[in-house]
Amino acid sequence: MAILSWGRTYFINNYFRCSLCLSIIPPPPRKNRKRKYKVNIGCGRTPTTGWLNFDNTQAIQLANSPVKYWLAKIFGLNSHQIENIEWNKKNKIRFADATKKIPLPDAAAECIYTSHMFEHLSQNGAKSFLKEALRVLEAGGVLRIAVPDLRAIISEYNRNEDADRFMDAMLVTAPPFNSMKQKISLLISGYRHHQWMYDGASLSRLMTKAGFHNVSILEPGKTSIANPINLDLSERSEQSVYVEGVK
Repeated sequence: MAILSWGRTYFINNYFRCSLCLSIIPPPPRKNRKRKYKVNIGCGRTPTTGWLNFDNTQAIQLANSPVKYWLAKIFGLNSHQIENIEWNKKNKIRFADATKKIPLPDAAAECIYTSHMFEHLSQNGAKSFLKEALRVLEAGGVLRIAVPDLRAIISEYNRNEDADRFMDAMLVTAPPFNSMKQKISLLISGYRHHQWMYDGASLSRLMTKAGFHNVSILEPGKTSIANPINLDLSERSEQSVYVEGVK
């Protein structure tokens, strides 16, 4: 009987001791949800720190291909073009033609930002980009677009009545590319002139028609992006209109 009593006491004491230990041991950490990216499309020379930065300049593809880079040097890259290629390599800018495909999985991004890129797209290209942005954004994700404000350009023309200045501001004249040097420059830098212009209302209509919700025109410095870390919310504010929409 003494042995049974001792065994019962030992079991009870150790049972509660083990139960206490288990109660204070933290549970194993839950697997983190898949990382959602912040994406800057058409970043040019102003990438956003902490974001995935994409651009469609051929300089990026040359930076990633030693053979193509070597051949391009032979055929006449100038010092500015070489510096641009090296800059893209150093800053880890990724290549994307966002009218065809943003190289990310479905619903992988919490927000997408693009500044003074959208006006360089044809009307069909703009629609394709908006469709691709919807694919890449998670539900509730935000697309923020900054473009030159056509209303502001027209207002400036109405003030000074300078047609030449107006056309320069529109940036719609195609550059010449007849010589080999001009063709190489086009290959490296891409077509940099505007193909369509917007004011806040026209861009809002286009985004709404594409399937975005809660589309709104915002003042510089304002955003509905929850955590816009390092994003310049007033980029080129003197000439821009900002429009955001939610997937």
